This record gives sequence, C-alpha cells and structure tokens, in this order.
Amino acid sequence: MRLHDLRPAPGSKKKRTRKGTGYAAGKGKTAGRGTKGQLARTGGGKAPYFEGGQLPLVRRLPFKRGFTNIFRTEYQEVNLEDLHRFEAGEVVNGATLVEKRLVKDADRPVVVLGRGEMDRALTVQVHRISKSARAKIEAAGGAVEIVPLLVKGPRATVRRLRKEQMQTLAKGS
Repeated sequence: MRLHDLRPAPGSKKKRTRKGTGYAAGKGKTAGRGTKGQLARTGGGKAPYFEGGQLPLVRRLPFKRGFTNIFRTEYQEVNLEDLHRFEAGEVVNGATLVEKRLVKDADRPVVVLGRGEMDRALTVQVHRISKSARAKIEAAGGAVEIVPLLVKGPRATVRRLRKEQMQTLAKGS
C-alpha cells in the first residue's frame, strides 16, 4: 500500500447538492424551495420564534412562571455576631458598617439578623431588623431605629438619595 492508494471509506464522503444548476441536476428551477411563497424568496423566512402573529411561546412564558422584579430591594445582611467589632455605646449604621468592612456599599439598605449573641449596648440604625435580633439588642440595653426606605424610582435617583440620607445620618451621630 502506498500513499496514493489511501482513500476515504466508501460512502463516508458525499458531494454537496448544487442547487439551481438545471433540470439534469435534480434541483433545478426552484432549487427544492417549492413554488412561490415566503420561503421561496431570497432572504425569506421567519424568525425562529415567529408563530404566525400569535404571541410567541418565549413571550408567553413569563406570564406562566413569574417574573423578576427589577425594582426589588436587595438588603446587605449583617448578623449580631458581626456587631462585636463595635464598642459599647457606638452607633451602628450604613456608614459605620462600611468602615468596619461588614458591608460593601453604604448606599444599599442593611438588614440585621439574629445569629449570635449581644453583650453590649449599641444604637442600631438600619432599614430592617429581625424580631430575634431586636429582642437581643434591647435585652442588652441597646436601641433600634428603623431608617425608612426611600420611594422607588429610577435606580440612579434612588442610589443618590440613599447616599445623601446615609451621609446625613452619619453626620448626625
């Protein structure tokens, strides 16, 4: 056997169909596209999701399985056990939590959760707090102040207003 004797296995290579090359080729005239109509035209055809004007399945689905609320409020979570970085009598708010590296963004709302114990009196100014966390803070002699969330609107406006609100809170304490 020599190099020039090598051939692909019989039937493994098939010539492509050359459409529109005359009657003898078997795919002449309309080139296998039928006669007239949208699919016979150059550039014709429909988008993959097109269903003849009916609302396409991909657009019907959100109504079936819910949706993602783009205006949802995402809270930054802080547990009671994390608040041991603060000394007794200190004020805990978005700005001081950022200083202690417990949250990343002072603009976003904060929620305090009840994991851990509280052994010092702190003044906690947050947007939301769990019942168990509130009970533990007040039992330790601390106080809880709920900072109201701002009215929803375009994201840039909300972020700017929250930032201004947190700065005034930080100056006041």
